[in-house]
Amino acid sequence: MSDIKIGVLSDTHLARPDDTFRQQVKACFAKVSIIIHAGDLTDVSILEVFADKEIHAVHGNMCEASAYKALPGRKIIEVGPYRIAITHGAGVGSNIEETLYDYFFPIDCIIYGHTHQPVCHQTGRVLFMNPGSFTRTSRYGAPGTYGILEVGDKLSGAIYEIPRAQ
Repeated sequence: MSDIKIGVLSDTHLARPDDTFRQQVKACFAKVSIIIHAGDLTDVSILEVFADKEIHAVHGNMCEASAYKALPGRKIIEVGPYRIAITHGAGVGSNIEETLYDYFFPIDCIIYGHTHQPVCHQTGRVLFMNPGSFTRTSRYGAPGTYGILEVGDKLSGAIYEIPRAQ
């Protein structure tokens, strides 16, 4: 199986895609074939910039009513031999990964958002990924972050900072 690259983002908190967002998406996700948005996109129009990709998205606690109606709160997709859970994670509590593990087990990867804190680590057989906030809504003006999942003989992931504008 040839490797499949998946772009992962969350917490964009935008009412509509602007030029900066479009440029960032192009820079970060040009080489991926699948996009996963883990909620708090605010409005579903944000997904329009990914029209040339396979898109999987869930709503978050800060989404407008149109996003709540159009998107599920959680979903599971299969990519190759792997099952990937997607949720926003709001309302889960302080032990978010443990709670999500119990909820989705058996699963190979759990993608969540909400905390704006980027995470990518393996616990047992499960890869946990929180891509952080794609936009600068993080505390102290921290740059936005995103994740890339690679699906091949194994499942792996990494977190990256959005490149600064030139």
